[in-house]
Amino acid sequence: MNPRFSIKDYTAVIAILLVLVMTVLDVTVVNVALPVMATEFSVSDSTAIWIVTVYQLVITMLLLPVSSVGDLFSYRKCFLCGVAIFTLSSALCAAAGSFGMIVFARALQGIGAACVMGVNIALTRLIYPRDILGRGLALNAMVIAIATAAGPTIAGAILSVASWHWLFLINLPFGILAFILGRRLLPVNPHRDTPGKFDHISAVENMIVFGLIFYALGSFARQGNVILSTVMICIGVTVGVFYVRRQLHKESPLLPVDLFRIKLYTQSIITSVCSFIAQIMAMVSLPFLFLNCYGFSEITTGLLMTPWPLATMAISPLAARWVEKHNPGLTATFGMVIYAFGILMLLIAPDATCEWDIAWRMVLCGIGFGMFQTPNNIVMVMATPIQRTGGAGGMQSTARLVGQTMGATLVTLIFALVSGIGNAVHVCLWSAIGFAVIAGTFSLTRVSEVNSSRANTK
Repeated sequence: MNPRFSIKDYTAVIAILLVLVMTVLDVTVVNVALPVMATEFSVSDSTAIWIVTVYQLVITMLLLPVSSVGDLFSYRKCFLCGVAIFTLSSALCAAAGSFGMIVFARALQGIGAACVMGVNIALTRLIYPRDILGRGLALNAMVIAIATAAGPTIAGAILSVASWHWLFLINLPFGILAFILGRRLLPVNPHRDTPGKFDHISAVENMIVFGLIFYALGSFARQGNVILSTVMICIGVTVGVFYVRRQLHKESPLLPVDLFRIKLYTQSIITSVCSFIAQIMAMVSLPFLFLNCYGFSEITTGLLMTPWPLATMAISPLAARWVEKHNPGLTATFGMVIYAFGILMLLIAPDATCEWDIAWRMVLCGIGFGMFQTPNNIVMVMATPIQRTGGAGGMQSTARLVGQTMGATLVTLIFALVSGIGNAVHVCLWSAIGFAVIAGTFSLTRVSEVNSSRANTK
């Protein structure tokens, strides 16, 4: 045990991880239950998707405003407020008697999840000593990977013995425990020389920009009204121009444009967006390859998707320890190389392949992404001043959501434009390799910057 890391610190970390698990599970478990909920509420499958969409949309709209609140006032209070909202809204979800009520309760859950996600990295940075911060970030990534991989199994187990209501009721004891532990043990913010003031106008602009653009991209992916979606994107971009111009004149802007003056941080954000585009393009298109090209069953396809997150989960803590003594920028680059090689192996796999031939290739992709993700997060966080960690963490989560949304939209467009499922999947996988190469290249440009940054902090 690190002498500067006490039992109190470990317990505080547990509070953060408990809520991370709940917020991630509430995406994956609800996905599984959507057909059941659509039947109960007498709505179409496409309408039922709103139960998932509204949750993710609210998180995206509020991440940066909540991060700013944490920077200016208190990460701890923001976290506790999020836990309370998330837990209470989980009870509302379980008690919902109509489709409108469940959508409203899920929107409230999104507010609580945004409060937690917007400050969890900042709290992790305050809890862990600098020399082992990577282990804390790796633990976060590992827990998210476990929750993602286990979500469908947990949902299936619950639905086999109980109603969908219990998917939300299980959050209550864990939420109460996390609130009690967090209230007692989470650290307070570092001292600020000057008191901050929250920018309400920027917060509204942020919600309009991300809300309209992300909703429109989702509408494109669902093949919704093209004209309306295009208008929404145009309005979102127009408001975005005024939003960014406003941020340029702020000392502590809501959208952390001041942090983009830090070359290392900018390189890390670009790297992150490209990597998540590469990840989601492969994750969304591969099931079509397994089902339609290789002829695997739905159950087998689900099992074949599991080695990826499991490998990421296993490699993340090892990568965190490795970069305590080695350059994280170079490690992340090597991770993207392995990831791209894994996708290439999937592309050139023989037509008459077996499950094990696919599984080891998926493991390779998971190892590569695990070697990339934690080192990249470390570089991104450590490149920023500690009093701006909330904004940096919020932007990190926003970069992930932007990458995932763009990746899913690109897959939809490719499937619409390319004839034949097999051809479309191959285009998606080659595109994933291309974005992985871009991510790896940007990561490689950070190597000397990381060395200089570490030398300055010794």
